[in-house]
Amino acid sequence: MMIKVIIPAFNEADSIARVIQEIPESVDEVIVVNNNSTDDTVTNAENAGATVLTETRKGYGYACLKGMDFIAEQSNLPDIIVFIDGDYSDYPEELNKVVAPIIEDDIDMVIGARVKELREEGSMTPQQIFGNWLATSLMKLFFRATFTDLGPFRAMKYDKLLALQMQDKTYGWTVEMQLKALKQKFTYTEVPVRYKKRIGVSKVSGTVKGSIFAGMKILGWIFKYSLK
Repeated sequence: MMIKVIIPAFNEADSIARVIQEIPESVDEVIVVNNNSTDDTVTNAENAGATVLTETRKGYGYACLKGMDFIAEQSNLPDIIVFIDGDYSDYPEELNKVVAPIIEDDIDMVIGARVKELREEGSMTPQQIFGNWLATSLMKLFFRATFTDLGPFRAMKYDKLLALQMQDKTYGWTVEMQLKALKQKFTYTEVPVRYKKRIGVSKVSGTVKGSIFAGMKILGWIFKYSLK
């Protein structure tokens, strides 16, 4: 299967090359979407062998959508899209483990779940842990979902991803994907993955403003879909 990776990146100069270099050779193309970085993210990503795009509108979802638009214009479309952050908090070498349920069991979507026993101490902030618990608990209540995490390290069949018609431009990208997959009754599973302290400061959970806006956006998507 053809696998392509999309990495949204905003000021990840110190980490982006390490992420790219540790992605397995099973991947056909690594696409880094520079989201208005003011450091050497672009140069370091290009030197590490990635295809680099630029999205000037700030927002995680904007960056992901830019990567998807780029792929849609290619002559050879992938079978699987993988999303991973550029901050080196995930273990890129675990990518083959994340995509395995799609390849071996025909699962539509796989979430890399940052389970407690595999997380480095301090790698997730208290607000991240609480936010994940609240969001997944509400999804279980409203949709009988079995998700335990909104982890950014995830894989999905390309055709199924297109069918979701993703829209969120900022903090709600991950939860939108999971909610729409539930609504369309796609098959899904979680794979436990390791998680470590990121390089640099988080632009979302590392600030009070980011945490508040992310929480509002995530809850907004959940309640929106619970009323449909």
